[in-house]
Amino acid sequence: MKTIFNGKLAAVPVQTANGRSGSTVLATRLSELARTMRGACRQMFGIPDYERYAEHMASHHPCDPPLSRREFFIVSIDRKSCRNGPRCC
Repeated sequence: MKTIFNGKLAAVPVQTANGRSGSTVLATRLSELARTMRGACRQMFGIPDYERYAEHMASHHPCDPPLSRREFFIVSIDRKSCRNGPRCC
């Protein structure tokens, strides 16, 4: 990825080898980074990640229908607060 600054702290779009502008590549990378950071923060604080669950179900269990967003959060909260369920402590 190439970025050229024009001296005014503004990036000038640069064509890359695949034909996309540098600003498009940068926006795509920043979007991917934000998505990764959001997922990492959710994991650290124990917030269930429905998008990750949906991707997993689509790739590993295509025949099984995924839970709705509401059902997923209910199951996640029950699993987390259940006394006999998996716990870290």
